[in-house]
Amino acid sequence: MARGGALMARVHYKGTNDDFFVFLDSVEDFKKWLTDSSIPLAQVVNTFKIFCTHKHGNQGLYDCASNADLDNEFGTHKDVEVIEKILRQGVLTEGHMAERSASRNDANGGWTSGIGNQGGAHQ
Repeated sequence: MARGGALMARVHYKGTNDDFFVFLDSVEDFKKWLTDSSIPLAQVVNTFKIFCTHKHGNQGLYDCASNADLDNEFGTHKDVEVIEKILRQGVLTEGHMAERSASRNDANGGWTSGIGNQGGAHQ
């Protein structure tokens, strides 16, 4: 069964030292929050984690930003303060996550069965 293929929305903040991201639960709630900050952040963001790409731009691998990364860029590592700044000054990007599919039980003979040292057949 294929997994993924869902809509992914995030806010990208281009910092002086790195690129930072916050993933959103709802684009609608994010747009409402921009004009009405009484909407709880927990309703807007997917998680209270800030991600970075270690200077690989918008397409790099995501990693959790360290407290040092956040302190250097934002002057604080308090997640709520940093997330609010990213949401207010960042750029909304939307896209679809690629679908992924994989074997569900490799113990029953994965794609390597019978091939070389990793397969089930002895030579």
